[in-house]
Amino acid sequence: MFEFQNLEVYRKSVNFHQEVNRLLKSKKIDHTYRNQLHRASLSVVLNIAEGSGRFTKPDRRNFFIISRSSIFECVALLEMLKNQIPEIRSNYETLLAECDEMSRILYSMINNLKK
Repeated sequence: MFEFQNLEVYRKSVNFHQEVNRLLKSKKIDHTYRNQLHRASLSVVLNIAEGSGRFTKPDRRNFFIISRSSIFECVALLEMLKNQIPEIRSNYETLLAECDEMSRILYSMINNLKK
């Protein structure tokens, strides 16, 4: 098992991405939004994994910052879609809470890498 697979934030990001993909199956979502939300949620996962493989603190920190920024992108996209897509509207608060939790964990990780 790789080190990043043990990280709570990594496991949460994988679950979030899978949940987003399930919601994106709705045919009502515009292709542009679907593609962007898919890519942003995947970016959260991949940047945590890639950052964990970096040797220096500044390198790891940069990837975790990118991952956190992708969470913010997901939140913005979900907010734009919540009033258009019933599947997202009914899951919006849960998705938002998951994003908030991942963001807080990453924020702590980023701050710990300053030292």
